[in-house]
Amino acid sequence: MAHNDWRKSVVYQIYPKSFNDTTGNGEGDLQGIIEKLDYLQYLGVDYIWLTPVYESPMNDNGYDISNYYKINEKFGTIEDLETLVSEAHKRDLKVMMDIVINHTSTKHEWFKQAYADKESPYRDYYFFRRSADNQPPTNWESKFGGNAWKYDKKTNEYYLHLFDVTQADLNWDNPEVRDALYDIVNHWISFGVDGFRFDVLNLISKGEFKDSEKIGKEFYTDGPRVHEYVHEMNRRTFGDKDIMTVGEMSSTTIDHCIKYTNTKRQELSSVFNFHHLKVDYADGEKWTNAKLDFHKLKDILMEWQLGIYEGGGWNAIFWCNHDQPRVVSRFGDDSSEQMRKQSAKMLATVLHMLQGTPYIFQGEEIGMTNPGFETIDQYRDVESLNAYQNMKDAGYKEEEIITILGQKSRDTSRTPVQWTDTENAGFTTGTPWIDVPNNFDKINVEAAIKDESSILHTYRHLIQLRHEHDIITYGSIVPLYMEHNELFVYKRHYNDETWLVIANFSNEQVTIPEDLAIEGEIIIQHGEVTNELIDGFGAIVIAQ
Repeated sequence: MAHNDWRKSVVYQIYPKSFNDTTGNGEGDLQGIIEKLDYLQYLGVDYIWLTPVYESPMNDNGYDISNYYKINEKFGTIEDLETLVSEAHKRDLKVMMDIVINHTSTKHEWFKQAYADKESPYRDYYFFRRSADNQPPTNWESKFGGNAWKYDKKTNEYYLHLFDVTQADLNWDNPEVRDALYDIVNHWISFGVDGFRFDVLNLISKGEFKDSEKIGKEFYTDGPRVHEYVHEMNRRTFGDKDIMTVGEMSSTTIDHCIKYTNTKRQELSSVFNFHHLKVDYADGEKWTNAKLDFHKLKDILMEWQLGIYEGGGWNAIFWCNHDQPRVVSRFGDDSSEQMRKQSAKMLATVLHMLQGTPYIFQGEEIGMTNPGFETIDQYRDVESLNAYQNMKDAGYKEEEIITILGQKSRDTSRTPVQWTDTENAGFTTGTPWIDVPNNFDKINVEAAIKDESSILHTYRHLIQLRHEHDIITYGSIVPLYMEHNELFVYKRHYNDETWLVIANFSNEQVTIPEDLAIEGEIIIQHGEVTNELIDGFGAIVIAQ
């Protein structure tokens, strides 16, 4: 009999703006999600995670919250959300809310009062600092480009914004701020949600405000009081309830993530890290035209698998999200229909056989690709538009900039879900807020359901295997053949069971190492595998 606990769950991430539009205004909405709950139940996932649906000016697509208690009217009403939670629960689907507690929108009432009056008690909700020599307080860089301090002429002070200039960082050292944020979390628990994804949570504790030799990360990443604050939040909100939590951890370490997720410490259920998604950054720089460093990918994934397992922590595992390119275009091969299907299935198998809670991003389960936008006018994302300008100013040629954006922009994953082969891929009857990729006639949910050999059915199978076999959730992991240039090979062990996973990351047939025994019961297989050869982008899992 298989165990049943949250660690066996699979989460499906929904980016509401691009999921399903029921009004014809070209943007997805809560009713659109309700409409597709039967599909999500069919897929077999346990949780749905909604990126922020709160009131927001949408300068950063909802991650700039102006009221934590109100629903963005673009998405619907509080009643719609109530219906969504209720209808999800009827289908044994749990709902996770995405919440941003490192910063607020500058349109939030707290900030408006803080900005308007230097004597306001809300002034200390944020970081306002005087300047020296008419320069910003520090040389820290914003994640979206430029200095991280914005000048307020009226008071001759600057406020801190680690992200967009409209996203002011909250001062967690102020207990009133923490009280207010815990009240918000408790409000949504009372509302009936089942979990939270905490945006950039490891940035909430700021250290010293000093100039940096780089961009400032060392002063606020996993800052001096971060574990104290996360533990306090656990104790004051979700800690004694059946609530699943995941923290987004920017530039973090294994040691910190063990602390965040080891149950004895009472902090979080699990964490996201992004190190494995920087293996196509040239010299650590995102906005570069670079290919996958396969050895680096294997090394990082396995280092985290082993480190977190040994430390008694818990990983959230994923290839895609609203900030990352489509994995089949990134680490697979979307140059032909055959290669797209094969590489998407291989990538799914590699990830879902790892330990941790898998996250599927909308459209990933049908192998949606990067859209291949050809002009800057097709992009909407503030980070991408800033990067375009920065590259332009640095003298990059237009063609090169468009190539880089096509690989790395957050908009590559934000295009509408491709439901059908009808107009706008069945996403909207109006004009979509961002262009629909032109391959929706072949890549869509309707076609995938009908095709028993589709990527979608592979995801359904993998989810089912996780639910039924404890080895996937609880088993230890043994990396093998780490020096191999094409194959990703590892074993899972649990009680008396052993599973072998072999995946080919190249588009050519590859010889299987002679000393690797592949006898046993085939659990799942894509492509041909013989005693000697595995197909290009083939994958196999064998119980031995």
